[in-house]
Amino acid sequence: MFLFRLKHIVRLGAKSLWMHRLRSILTTLGIVFGVCSVIAMLAIGEGASQAAQQAIAQLGSTNLIVETVRPPEEKTDTGGGQFIDEYGLTYDDAESIRNTIPDVQVVVPIREIDQKARYLTRPEVAIKIIGTIPWYTEISPVRVSRGRFLSSVDLQYRLAVCVIDDQVARKLFAFDDPLGLDVKIHGSYYRVVGIASPPAPAHTTASFGTNPPAAGETSGVVGSVYIPLTTTRCRFPEISARFTGGSSSREKVELQKITVKADSSEQVLPLRDILDALLDRLHEKQDYQIVVPLEQLRAMARLKRIYSVVLGSIAAISLLVGGIGIMNIMLATVSERTREIGIRRALGARKRDIIVQFLSETLLLTLAGGAIGIILGSLIPSLVTYFGNMPTVITGGSLVLAFGISAAVGITFGLYPAYRAANMDPIESLRHE
Repeated sequence: MFLFRLKHIVRLGAKSLWMHRLRSILTTLGIVFGVCSVIAMLAIGEGASQAAQQAIAQLGSTNLIVETVRPPEEKTDTGGGQFIDEYGLTYDDAESIRNTIPDVQVVVPIREIDQKARYLTRPEVAIKIIGTIPWYTEISPVRVSRGRFLSSVDLQYRLAVCVIDDQVARKLFAFDDPLGLDVKIHGSYYRVVGIASPPAPAHTTASFGTNPPAAGETSGVVGSVYIPLTTTRCRFPEISARFTGGSSSREKVELQKITVKADSSEQVLPLRDILDALLDRLHEKQDYQIVVPLEQLRAMARLKRIYSVVLGSIAAISLLVGGIGIMNIMLATVSERTREIGIRRALGARKRDIIVQFLSETLLLTLAGGAIGIILGSLIPSLVTYFGNMPTVITGGSLVLAFGISAAVGITFGLYPAYRAANMDPIESLRHE
């Protein structure tokens, strides 16, 4: 019996809305845009958050990255009027970290140099040389797709070998197989022993607040070339020229980074304090900084929650406006159907029946708008990803949240018109023209 009455009420409500199709459609648009904006904004925020977290996670949640930073200008006279800016991390720092701190699992010194590479007579390409050690892959997402990575023999005997990434292989060798071929860098030839798959774009050094590269450094780098650190040390000078503001100076930097891997994530923050204390004793000036990806991940998780609340709140305003529009239309509908309400009351309809009748119409409007909004809201993030090249992620929670809010808006803003219709005096309603 109850289901029959409910079916009858829903059918009567749908018929009433269909009689005023244009008004119903325009009323529903507020809910459609509200639900659509909630889903789309949450999808964009979730996509941006996940992309940032993945980029930070590439650095390793158990890693600590000690980076060289340029301190305030200080020049050292080396005689003959030559001045050199000497700063940053050193090979001794790496040895001190390895020999002093017991909780360190891996210590990887890294030297980065911008250079140009050439194969035979083909055009040069800009590359970034990464001088490192064989266990570099333990702290980096770089994976060898063909050949091998650097070995202990390469490191010990300072061999002229290199591992290139996919971009360099395509740009430099085109359709030739790079393995076993020689590439010319800085006047010397290096045998290609491996091809690596580079990590996806992640936060660069500059993104963590490091000083930007000096003017005059190579731009438009195609990819990376990995060379044994010992080979890099003996073949590339540590003293280089730097051009700033139209003047030139010379600077000496031994290492750009030292990556330290802890045994577990619980040891990361205590290890950071130990590293800072050790390096503070070894360095007279603040020419280094310690980046902790774990802290970045936690900060990003907090920002994600804040962004979700802010974006969801902004989008919910559209639903609020849509709800107000529904209430206005339902109030107008009540005024138009005053005589109908009086006749139904005279024939024995109870106040509860009148309330259910008008609430059913409101819910039909909001649920229809919510369903259409979910469809459009699921489509818009795909368009943003395709045309705007921005990552978006639609979660089931955002769909449920948007649809639930639309239903709640329908009930909330439909109650007052329904109660107003139910509390009309039947006699006065019958007299209404």
